[in-house]
Amino acid sequence: MVSSSKSFDDAQLNNDGSPGTGTDTLAKEKRSQLMSRVRHKGTKPESAVRALLDEMELRFQLNRTDLPGSPDVTLPEYRTVIFVHGCFWHRHPNCKKATTPKQNAQFWKEKFERNIERDAQKVQDLEALGWRVVTIWQCETEKIEDLTNNLRKIFKDGGKTSGMGTC
Repeated sequence: MVSSSKSFDDAQLNNDGSPGTGTDTLAKEKRSQLMSRVRHKGTKPESAVRALLDEMELRFQLNRTDLPGSPDVTLPEYRTVIFVHGCFWHRHPNCKKATTPKQNAQFWKEKFERNIERDAQKVQDLEALGWRVVTIWQCETEKIEDLTNNLRKIFKDGGKTSGMGTC
């Protein structure tokens, strides 16, 4: 477990703190092809959350475009939306999956900052409309028992939450 999130100023360092080379091992075309395959809907973490919600017999809708940010899962009965965030893309604090690529560090810094700002705006907009917003991180979906317990608490207690914890 990483004790603090890596700052963008450390982007040229390897995870162990040693200097990084900053060289991408893939050709630009191959990297582009690889990155284009990154899915934004129907990911394994989303599927895990949906399976648990099904198991809990909760009714939900997927990717509602009429709501800010098109939440991954919407539970109208509970006036709750769930975002299932990838740790890398959404910069999960203190998570080892939230690494920063060494190649083109300034581009990534700006991209991640925009993602964080956009995520915060979506939460603010949804809360202003009276929705409870839950964020589940990719790494949290790997611990199914913990995820199940947290989802049960959320929908049993009805308490407001903006996240379930850290990895």
